[in-house]
Amino acid sequence: MPAAIHTEKLGKTYLTGFWRRPFLGLEDLNLDVPEGTTFGFVGPNGAGKTTTIKILMGLQASTTGKAWIHGVQVPEPASRKKVGFLPERPYFYEYLTAYEFLAFYANLSELPTAGRDARIRKLLERVELGRFADIPLGKFSKGMMQRAGLAQAMIADPEMLVLDEPMSGLDPMGRVLVRDIILEEKKRGKTVFFSSHILSDIEAVCDRVAIVVGGRLRGQGTLSELVGHTVEWVDCSVDYPGDLPGLQQRDGGRAHLRLQPDQVDAVLDQVRAGGGRIITVVPKQKTLEQVLLSEVEQARPLESRRMGVLA
Repeated sequence: MPAAIHTEKLGKTYLTGFWRRPFLGLEDLNLDVPEGTTFGFVGPNGAGKTTTIKILMGLQASTTGKAWIHGVQVPEPASRKKVGFLPERPYFYEYLTAYEFLAFYANLSELPTAGRDARIRKLLERVELGRFADIPLGKFSKGMMQRAGLAQAMIADPEMLVLDEPMSGLDPMGRVLVRDIILEEKKRGKTVFFSSHILSDIEAVCDRVAIVVGGRLRGQGTLSELVGHTVEWVDCSVDYPGDLPGLQQRDGGRAHLRLQPDQVDAVLDQVRAGGGRIITVVPKQKTLEQVLLSEVEQARPLESRRMGVLA
């Protein structure tokens, strides 16, 4: 499958403070984002996600390595021709109404005049801002501004969306709206590359995920490749008054247990033999959050090097 984004040993070193000490923002990033996929880019604050996105969007120059978008090397302007972009902390002209704002970006994108009005109206309705079309952006809440920014990224119907923390500032209904839009774009064959701290959203919509910690790629692949299928533990609820292994809490006569997989058969046999009743048995697999936390813990010894001890 052709790559929408491909990087080879991409790196960025910043010089910080009075003494211009080096800070390693990104190191040897080898990333492959296939066309037509929904790709999640995850990591803790300061991991290098926004640095990567800024390099891809031509807002920063890399120190080392190369990157390509749709086969065109970054930072050539042609690499971004079919890309819609929403930055993490966008700044928009607040005196423009929502309609004027999208009209401004439609003009920048050289959208044909015929059908432009219908396109703007349709997008405003899609991000649930239709009734606010004539309201200046300065009066919008953070979540409304985020949705307006998403509409801006989609105005030219690009082949790929690059979204830096698109769920930021959104209430639960706003998050569902953005998730639905991402899934709709995926069904239309578009590539969506986005970073997020909300891992449940990544798990809900992404075909593939990359984990970056401490400026370095710690893994990429499908969710099943990263998380695996192994059952880590089993949560059980039983009606049984006696002592049982793995007891977490009691609610009257009901016991809530957390068991290792090899304990389950013996404990449930004990419940049945004692006249008890089994209510629920729920196998639990490792989550993306656990994988990320594990990678963060493993990366801690590398942080001193990243923070400038590069001599």
